[in-house]
Amino acid sequence: MRTILAIDQGTTNTKALLVDETGRVLARASRPVQISYPRPAWVEQDGWMLWNTTRDCIIELVDNLSEELRSSVTAIAVTNQRETVLVWDRKTGEPAGPAIIWQCRRTSPFCDELRARGLDRRITRLTGLTIDPMPSGSKARWLLDSIMDGHKRAASGELAIGTVDSWILWNLTGGKVHATDTSNASRTQLFNLETAAWDPELLDLFGIPAAALPEIKHSSAYYGETVPLGKLPGGIPVTSLVGDSHAALFGHAGFEPGMVKATYGTGTSLMSPTLQPVFSSRGISTTVAYSRQRVRYALEGNILVTGSAVQWFGQLFGLQDTGKKIEELATSVDSTDGVYLVPAFVGLGAPHWKDRARGNISGLTRGSSMAHIARATLEAIAYEVRDVFDAMESDSGAPLQKLLADGGASQNTFLMQFQADILGRPVQRNLSSDIAPVGAAYLAGLEVGIWKDEAEIAALPRQVDLFEPKMDESTRKGLYSGWKDAIARTVYQP
Repeated sequence: MRTILAIDQGTTNTKALLVDETGRVLARASRPVQISYPRPAWVEQDGWMLWNTTRDCIIELVDNLSEELRSSVTAIAVTNQRETVLVWDRKTGEPAGPAIIWQCRRTSPFCDELRARGLDRRITRLTGLTIDPMPSGSKARWLLDSIMDGHKRAASGELAIGTVDSWILWNLTGGKVHATDTSNASRTQLFNLETAAWDPELLDLFGIPAAALPEIKHSSAYYGETVPLGKLPGGIPVTSLVGDSHAALFGHAGFEPGMVKATYGTGTSLMSPTLQPVFSSRGISTTVAYSRQRVRYALEGNILVTGSAVQWFGQLFGLQDTGKKIEELATSVDSTDGVYLVPAFVGLGAPHWKDRARGNISGLTRGSSMAHIARATLEAIAYEVRDVFDAMESDSGAPLQKLLADGGASQNTFLMQFQADILGRPVQRNLSSDIAPVGAAYLAGLEVGIWKDEAEIAALPRQVDLFEPKMDESTRKGLYSGWKDAIARTVYQP
């Protein structure tokens, strides 16, 4: 037997899993991670916490395995929260500041400056990404600005810049390897989609020295070998790095154009593969899906707040077990009775890209209850997904037949049915909560010969269920029209 040890370092949790040759998860360990909000719309984490939870998960997982399973570990895969970026000292390995999270909006002024210089079209053409605080580039600039002699130290090679995959790899290899993959690089706004390399013009615009950046490799490739961790011996090859949304697409076997998946996490990413880079006029990003021998491209829409809206609801009303309770509340009423929630807590992402928008609840009456707000919170997620789905379908020029769903919030049955209803398309839910790390494991396994190709991976068994739309067209149009009115109120500026 051969297995893959898959690491999934996400925004709210870190996990380590053991995946076998059928894609089955044999064992897992997890740790929660803390998020800090030092100022309004600022979001950050501690870099050491991200690594320590990763290390602890690996040690717990491996230490509890039988000797047979422990010796079966053939390679390591890493999937990660993507645009989050860190800077660290190459000599000491110490982070030189916080990890700035993908949700953080602290770089809005710099993004405004780029727009004022008329650089929107040029940057989008090179990177496929709208100018916004979400990509890593402006965050990396902010970090260098905040570090004494940061730019000078980065240019000399003293400081390293990297997304979370690079930080995990650095520590897994004892500081020997500084690398990333094409999927994570494509989310930085420093990566040229055509050349599949760091772009000198972009590095100059963002003030990022090339000497500080990681080497870019394919998502499935040999990256280096591990140092010992607990009972895990050293010398195990790391053969995959890949962003979590891209890994989920791979886990779904979403290899062909016309497929689209939605990962319902803290935020939500919709991704649909394309044969060539397709540039959007509707607020959708062009990105790398994954790469092996060659780069595969995709359209992607990033929604900033979906699952975290559920967390907000639970905190607001002081609930325990919010995921279960919100579904009970939502299904206790027949509708929101006209209540709409727009969870623009850190701005609006795709397809609107309004970084200064803030959350809004409309349609409240004296009869509005906690249950109505609960239902509006879940429905908001589905509306946000439809906004992106419609824009992506228009950009792709071909109908998207169904939505492949995964992630924590996808386990909410009410949400999945409402999603199918408001889309007017079937929603196929993957019942695994581990589709991203399993997708990363597939990529790692391809590099070491556990699987031959994508066709063999597509043929592996998957547990799914299907939600067919039940809502009539008139009701669908009326509800969605109300959502668009709520969005208009949210982004309105006198």
